[in-house]
Amino acid sequence: MRPTEMTTPDAMITQYSSTERLATRRGVWRPGPEGVSPTDVLRGAILDAQPTSVIEIGCGTGHLARSVMDVVPDVDYVATDLSPAMVTSAAALGVPATVAPADDLPFPDQTFDVAVAAWMLYHVPDLDAALRELRRVLRPGGVLVVATNGAEHLADLLREAGGEPLVTQFTSEVAEEMLGRHFSHVTHRDIETRATFEDHAAAVAYLATFDAELSRALPPFDGPRSYAGSTAILTAR
Repeated sequence: MRPTEMTTPDAMITQYSSTERLATRRGVWRPGPEGVSPTDVLRGAILDAQPTSVIEIGCGTGHLARSVMDVVPDVDYVATDLSPAMVTSAAALGVPATVAPADDLPFPDQTFDVAVAAWMLYHVPDLDAALRELRRVLRPGGVLVVATNGAEHLADLLREAGGEPLVTQFTSEVAEEMLGRHFSHVTHRDIETRATFEDHAAAVAYLATFDAELSRALPPFDGPRSYAGSTAILTAR
């Protein structure tokens, strides 16, 4: 998928019409040199806010929501996504979930004390509109917790396949500035991860989840390979 296609409705419907693509992507990631998982840091940031009510936009399969609810059983957690398949997956895990766009959330002002946007703000058609909406539903003093990828995320793999780094509208390099338009205090932590593929076929399958042309163009290689990923976890108040 090219950067200009990352926010088109048709592309998103195709990308997230089922959970298989996300499962393929999630399965290759391991901690990098720090030994730190971005998902663990993300969850920790949510829990550090001592949430009583949480909204997550672009919830995906619902596994992050479920992991927070397991630690804080009495939290009022609501997950949203544009994809009915993702909402169904989250609901199957016992997560209250509903189909809703990020820029038009069906909740009153100042409803939640924590909002979560994990690896999804590069998809929204109007980033500022989505951030305004998140600000609207947060209570005074509430916190937005965000995860996104950097411009060099898996860049070596993409270049090997004849592509270019995937520079989106919300990479980690610009995320702090973007959040600062709507929130007064932003923290930022960069985390290096590793994507490990057991063989060429596994790498091809990964690329095929977002760009069939790149998957076909990846030159053959023997044995396993590992590539660096670049992720950031941010909080905004």
